[in-house]
Amino acid sequence: MAVPGKNRSIDIGVCTFRRPELAHTLRSLDAMDRLAGFDVRVIVADNDDTPSARDLVTTLARELTLPISYHHCPARNISIARNACLDASTSDFVAFIDDDETASPRWLAELVATAQASRAAAVLGPVKARYGADAPDWMRRGDFHSTLPVWVRGEIRTGYTCNVLLDMRSDSLRGRRFSLARGQTGGEDTEFFDQMHKTGGTIAFSPEAWVDEVVPRTRAAFDWLGRRRFRVGQTHGHLLGRNASGIGLLKQVAIASAKAAYCFAAAFPFLASPVRRNRSVLRGIMHVGVVSGLVGIREIRLYGQPSPQEGGKRAA
Repeated sequence: MAVPGKNRSIDIGVCTFRRPELAHTLRSLDAMDRLAGFDVRVIVADNDDTPSARDLVTTLARELTLPISYHHCPARNISIARNACLDASTSDFVAFIDDDETASPRWLAELVATAQASRAAAVLGPVKARYGADAPDWMRRGDFHSTLPVWVRGEIRTGYTCNVLLDMRSDSLRGRRFSLARGQTGGEDTEFFDQMHKTGGTIAFSPEAWVDEVVPRTRAAFDWLGRRRFRVGQTHGHLLGRNASGIGLLKQVAIASAKAAYCFAAAFPFLASPVRRNRSVLRGIMHVGVVSGLVGIREIRLYGQPSPQEGGKRAA
């Protein structure tokens, strides 16, 4: 319960790993509309082996008006960074935004308004992809990178951390943390919100609380989308298979396999229409990932990969 005359508090968590775009993210947060009755702070969790973002954050902290708290939490495991934000916060609400996104002026105000109206434990906002001129035409027309929640029979059952506000006073969030086991495969946010929902936490959507995300050239490719969809399917399959065994597990595998086959077959009539064809194929790949997760195949690793300077690239 709020104390009369006392401001409520919001911490905005930004997990970062060697992204200079972090400066744009922090500047966009500082430029947001101010919220009357709320104290807002930014927590930056640096997941690099060395504190590579410290100097940038220190410099910006002197320039910007929002207070910024820097935390070095190494290990190249995104869950460690997300949990560091939660551990560092004592606020009523915690929001998350990615280090390659920029907030719209009313981003936080819209999330808070929806949280107050819905009393939901979590409020999701949309992520709008911004494509470069060199992105394939079919990708821009189909908008394959923007993020929206998925409704199942009229409700949202899981979520994402690239644009969310958490009401930390909710019983379903008390003591909850992100899975370290999924910190390099991805899917830690899917599992987090799935478990939150199963313990009674509701999830709402705030359509005007949007953030922008520029799609880099490395992600503007079908193979990147395919890897991401496959991993999403794997996470879903693992969650489905947790409480399934025997005939029940075989039934889930059969359903996912049939959905994959249907999606691949449905792509053939649209071979000349790359948007519809690729959308159907990518959905089929996701269902193949579900089968992979159901039978216990280890999830592909998207985070913590070597950097280009170390002979590899970070896939996410």
